[in-house]
Amino acid sequence: MPDAYQQLLDDLVAEQQYLDAQLADTPDDDWQRDTPCRGWMVRDVIAHLAEVDDNAAAVASGATTRMDGGVRSADGTRSALQDSSRHMTRLQLVDWWRAARQRLQDALRPLDARTRLPWAGPPMSARSFATARLMECWSHGLDALDGAGVDPIHSDRLQHIAHLGYITRQFAYQTRGLEPNDELLRVELTLPSGAAWLRGEPDAASVIRGSAPDFCRVVTQRIHYKDTELGYTPGAAEEFLQVAQAFAGPPGEGRAQLR
Repeated sequence: MPDAYQQLLDDLVAEQQYLDAQLADTPDDDWQRDTPCRGWMVRDVIAHLAEVDDNAAAVASGATTRMDGGVRSADGTRSALQDSSRHMTRLQLVDWWRAARQRLQDALRPLDARTRLPWAGPPMSARSFATARLMECWSHGLDALDGAGVDPIHSDRLQHIAHLGYITRQFAYQTRGLEPNDELLRVELTLPSGAAWLRGEPDAASVIRGSAPDFCRVVTQRIHYKDTELGYTPGAAEEFLQVAQAFAGPPGEGRAQLR
């Protein structure tokens, strides 16, 4: 049976390569276009991924014991390194990102999936650490592709992001200073392949149903839950969709409802 942790790392690489390939034929001018991530152009998104992958590689290799920059603030402020990267050519920027990705893989591959690593918040297992990098690549990738005018193609790699969104339910409340809702929650999703992805007790009164892309966009705050086709019971299920946040750090600003 394939090692689940190594398969996760394979999926991380596949997601990074997918985004890289989707942007490869985008004209240079389109890399200067604005994205839904306020204050960021397409190139700023890739610079962010490169910067954080570099830092993640340093953490995973033991070269540093803390996250160092790269966090998006609520008002969309770019990091100093992102600003300086605007002087890079497109090729220099992509080369930086590819090298950072390789350093991250080299650091993560030898680790045990249970190894605890420091990050923005409590330490997390290497498995969760890698899942978070996949989640960031996918969610920021949505912003970059939107800015570049490219329609995203979703894969069953979303199961990792759905899992992260589900298990961070309590965190989503706590980061807002709210008391977590302990009511049992069932999530029933359909992956892009048509396969079912299920979490929670089958007899839970609170249920969220729909597509994995919709759920993953909500938990990464790339869409307002009312702008999706998700179905949900009133009460705890809808309350979770209102606060969901699969990424570490302070509460995100989310996306405004469009319809």
